[in-house]
Amino acid sequence: MKNFNLDAILEAMLKISERVSDLNFSVGRPPQVEVDGQLVPVNFPGLPRLTPFQTEMIALHMLRGDRELTRTLLANGSVDLSYSIPQKTRFRVNVFSQRGTYAIVLRVIPEGVPSLESLKMPREIHNVSKLKNGIVLVTGPTGSGKSTTLAAIIHKINQENAYHIITIEDPLEYMHKHIKSTVNQRELGSDTKSFSLALRAALRQAPKVILIGEMRDVETIEIAMEAAETGHLVLSTLHTIDAAKTIDRIVGVFPKDQEPQVRTRFSQSFRYVVSQRLLPKIGGGRIAALEILKSTMRTRDYVLKGESEGRSLIDAMHDGSVDGMQTFDDEIEKLWQQRVVSKETAMAYATNPTNLALRMTDEPDARPAESEGESMLSMLE
Repeated sequence: MKNFNLDAILEAMLKISERVSDLNFSVGRPPQVEVDGQLVPVNFPGLPRLTPFQTEMIALHMLRGDRELTRTLLANGSVDLSYSIPQKTRFRVNVFSQRGTYAIVLRVIPEGVPSLESLKMPREIHNVSKLKNGIVLVTGPTGSGKSTTLAAIIHKINQENAYHIITIEDPLEYMHKHIKSTVNQRELGSDTKSFSLALRAALRQAPKVILIGEMRDVETIEIAMEAAETGHLVLSTLHTIDAAKTIDRIVGVFPKDQEPQVRTRFSQSFRYVVSQRLLPKIGGGRIAALEILKSTMRTRDYVLKGESEGRSLIDAMHDGSVDGMQTFDDEIEKLWQQRVVSKETAMAYATNPTNLALRMTDEPDARPAESEGESMLSMLE
């Protein structure tokens, strides 16, 4: 490790493929990159398998002597931070301890802020930039592109409106320039101690739009609803697998006796719940499938009173295509019909595989899918 040049190693790893999404340093393994959801080893002379000392050196290099980050790592066992190769590439980094050693995972942040057009987002998502208030949630598992979608929405608002926009992130990912709007970006740790603290302060900073990196606790969700009710547009993420589970999560974090009140407030304040899944494509690469729940009289009623037999949000989304709504299974079936994904992939990523299998008895169209080029989202998170 005498002449250890981490930036040179990171750059070499990025050259393995144009579709590298993550870089992984774990003890007992060579450095690895994630391409299309699969880890690929990268062979470096002298680094056949990383030692505990080497991963600790990489972790220390990432922490850059920051005492607050180091304290967080020692106290919590993990820490989020950002790292950049000057003038080249930025990363979202998580350093964590495991079995008494350190491991490091770096998420590649593409250069520049993506547009909704470059992500090939459904037209309905473009309407988010026209909203004046309410809550918009983008959900999905880790690595499904939530932050990228929200960055593109903020970028569109920034291009179209002269607003004050505040983002609260952990860590900062996309760097927004002031275009028509003024964008102030706050990072957990360096600019504020918690999402809830920054969010409460934001209500006194006269923003029109507030982006919260993640709604992690009751207090943050409570203040987010309060912000939406007082005329702000609030954008955030949740780690939920679909729109219906997102409603359950929001309601479930509050005490049971508060459920009716929470359902009432959320039914009135939510505007969209957008859920994302990245599916492996036939022939390589990944493609995004989106589920869109929109606030309508019917969906608000289902959120307010809860789902029951014959009153499911999936049915409402399936029936609401004229309003711009769509379900995962309908979108996945289209991708199969277009020969973009295999039947096995469709089944693996479906919300209701049994029902989808019944709809997929016929062979898809014989013609191959028309290529529209790679969606940026498929190459991102």
